[in-house]
This record gives sequence, structure tokens and C-alpha cells, in this order.
Amino acid sequence: MVQGKLAWRVGRLAAVRDETPSARTLALDVPGWPGHLAGQHVDLRLTAADGYRTTRTYSLAAPAEGERVEVTVQRVPDGEVSPYLTEVFTVGDPIELRGPVGGWFVWRPTAPDPVMLVAGGAGIVPLMAMIRARRRAGSRAPFKLLYSVRTPEDVYYADELRRPEPGLDVTIRYTRKGPDGRPGEPHRIGVADVNTAGWPAEFSPQCFVCGPTGFVETVADILVALGHDARRVKTERFGPSGS
Repeated sequence: MVQGKLAWRVGRLAAVRDETPSARTLALDVPGWPGHLAGQHVDLRLTAADGYRTTRTYSLAAPAEGERVEVTVQRVPDGEVSPYLTEVFTVGDPIELRGPVGGWFVWRPTAPDPVMLVAGGAGIVPLMAMIRARRRAGSRAPFKLLYSVRTPEDVYYADELRRPEPGLDVTIRYTRKGPDGRPGEPHRIGVADVNTAGWPAEFSPQCFVCGPTGFVETVADILVALGHDARRVKTERFGPSGS
């Protein structure tokens, strides 16, 4: 399955979970949800009392679990939608939702190939859905995650990523400040990081890269320069949206 009919549905907020000081996971119960693949996203639509409507797109943060879906929203100061979703939206409140959307940037649990995940900031969200889908399916596909964040406080899903998981290697790089006592200077991900934390090109891994546009372009170029087949390097990027 998985490309359900793109009809608007009404879901309700069932639970929330703070991931960082500025990011919150929203668990939505959506009657009639058709299911989805890890890596897909949804559109959320808000309608004001005066009829004004606005729509934002968010990656799904977890594999399908019945009619429950999860998204993680990063609050953007002065944004139009994200402050409402992270500060005002309350358990039991309704919201319109459409999806799932996207069929390229997805991982299927039946795929046995090694997987290389590279995330920048909030780009971890669809990649976390892949990690969780692997776990839930009992897949033995080996995964490596290289995750770039500004500081330790900015790590999404920190407790979950910290727990050892067979077949999953997690490497986190900090661009501004690392954990106390951690050797090495904070830095942006470069060739050495991708080379040492990733799979050799001859292993023909599936590569998924998600983050801000500049980050994604840099990492994708590095992967190709290291010999990875460009056709196996899938990217998803985001930029300022005012959300």
C-alpha cells in the first residue's frame, strides 16, 4: 500500500511529547487513515474563525500504527503555524490532515540493503520513522545514522537514539557546542565524517539525506564523490517556510 487517497480527514490530538525545548511530537488519531511508509509526509490544515486557512507539510515521525500517526514539529519564532501546534494545540483538539504524500523518499522494511541515513537538524524526523519501521518489522538490514545538530540540547529523540540497538550505528556531530568532556571541536559534517560514519560505496547502501537545502546538497555531493551511485542517494530538503 501506501499511497492512500489524498482526501482531507479530521484527526484529533491524542498525545504530545516534547523532544527538545523547541520541538514537540504530536500523536494524532485519524479515523480511516490508510497507512503509510517511513519517509512519507502529510499536510496539516488549520482554519481560523474568520475562515482563513493555511497548510503546512510535516514528515511522519513513525511507521503507521493503526489509525495513529505522529509528526514532530519544530517551533519557528514568529511562525504562523508551528507556535500554535507546539504551544496551543491541546489533546482532544481536531485538525485536518491529508496524506500520506511522497513515494520516492521512502524505506520499505522488505529491503535487505544496508542503509545510510544523514540528517541535519529537524531532518532527522523522516529518518527516525525509518529506524522505527526497521525495529517494528524486525528487519535485519544494517543501518548507520549520521546526525548533525547545533548542541546536545537540539538532539531529537535523544533517549531513543542513545539506547543500543543491534544493527544500528548512531554518530552525532555538533556544529556549535558538544557535550561536556567530549574531545574534538564542533564542526559541520565533512568528507571525513561521511567516510568514517557511513558505508563504503562498494556495499551499495541506500542513502537517505534530509535537512536544510545547503546541508543536503553538501552531503549528497560528498556521497557521490566517495563513489556512491547517485541513483541510490535520495534527498529531502527544507528551507524557511514561515511555519
